[in-house]
Amino acid sequence: MNPAKLNDLKKELLNLDSKALVEICLRVAKYKKENKELVNYLLFNAEEPLEYAELVKSSLLEEFENLSKHYYYSIKSLRKVLRAMNRHIKYTGSKEFEIEITIWFCDNFLRYADTKSGQKPLRAIFVRQMERISKVLPKLHEDLQFDYQIELDKLQEIAAVKMKNEKLLNFL
Repeated sequence: MNPAKLNDLKKELLNLDSKALVEICLRVAKYKKENKELVNYLLFNAEEPLEYAELVKSSLLEEFENLSKHYYYSIKSLRKVLRAMNRHIKYTGSKEFEIEITIWFCDNFLRYADTKSGQKPLRAIFVRQMERISKVLPKLHEDLQFDYQIELDKLQEIAAVKMKNEKLLNFL
């Protein structure tokens, strides 16, 4: 059975009364954690995405503080943080939120991860996030671009000092 197209679903939802809509939303939220988190975001945090960013940062900071020094486990933990971060970025749909949280991730990566190790997967995580910032930055308003570009330049300077790798330095 193929699900209906979004446009068809929208037409049907417009025909329902508010009580039926509430029942449908609760049923959808009941079956998956992501759906419940999305409904929670839309109801309580959608008005202020940057305040939501602070909540997300505080919840993910514990993962960084408990980051293992062994590269294998630290990579697993960092990927877990990235999955959660990407999920929250998807909820907001805001480029400003995406830049804010990704810069925060890179800053904490440099602070807590073992940047002196020569492990390619560990370095690749950082490089991919820096590339992500570079791709999203031009899509923001000019004033925001300027502010975030300053933060990005600071990150690049810190990364150049902490991560002594020729390929990485060529990227930065």
